[in-house]
Amino acid sequence: LPDLFEPGDLLVANDAATLPASLQGVHLPSGGAIELRLAGRRSLRVDDVREFTAVLFGEGDWHTPTEQRPLPPLVHTGDALALGPLRATVLRTLDHPRLAQVKFAGEPDAIWSGIARHGKPVQYAHMPQPLKLWDVWTGVASLPVAFEPPSAGFVLDWALLSALRTKGVAFATLTHAAGLSSTGDELLDSRLPLDEPYFIPPSTARAIAEARARGGRVIALGTTVTRALEHAAARATLMSGPGVADQKIGPHTKLAVVDAIVSGKPVPNPVTKAIGCFIVNN
Repeated sequence: LPDLFEPGDLLVANDAATLPASLQGVHLPSGGAIELRLAGRRSLRVDDVREFTAVLFGEGDWHTPTEQRPLPPLVHTGDALALGPLRATVLRTLDHPRLAQVKFAGEPDAIWSGIARHGKPVQYAHMPQPLKLWDVWTGVASLPVAFEPPSAGFVLDWALLSALRTKGVAFATLTHAAGLSSTGDELLDSRLPLDEPYFIPPSTARAIAEARARGGRVIALGTTVTRALEHAAARATLMSGPGVADQKIGPHTKLAVVDAIVSGKPVPNPVTKAIGCFIVNN
């Protein structure tokens, strides 16, 4: 991978740590089993942890592929959910039987504690063993805001960063709440990714400006980084600070900031990734 970089380039990574976003529980009006997967929130603020967009599944667990999981019990506005130590209320359904807006009861510290104690990382049926929380954290994980890992970041290790530095490649990070990659439902998956909040530090905005000034490329480590940078740039000159990425990145997207994307392709070991592609934007 370092051979694909040039002196003066800048690599930008997503430093979001992954939440234990899968919560098993009971739909109290019906008594039916339900799995709630946290999938979106309005901001990255630590105290803004009551309301989430969630994807709902019926009985069963990760051993069954998501596309074969039954629908959840029919939920309505005002329905209560018991999720281990947490209690949540359905604020509204979102025109799909698996998608709802929910609100947790209690103070932020209690909600964080409940998610940490009761939640599990989103699991995958092709894995022989369940993933532990540290399996879904990249080497630069910081604030726990991602719902699934920003998986391209698994390529990062000290040897790679050392090789890039030796070659004259700069490194910076931003924080983007990477959402669910798949729900197993074709109609719902067509709506992914959902709107995702991000934060670009002033140091990263400066690093991008400096890379541009010296003729270097801005290389995004994954599509979450790309969404954040391109959304921020769409407002005007790229500025630091918070935002909510509400756009999709596709073959016809005209990129204003990112010159290339490093994309991760999963291999059997959950904490290592092979590089699937280095996509150069022409």
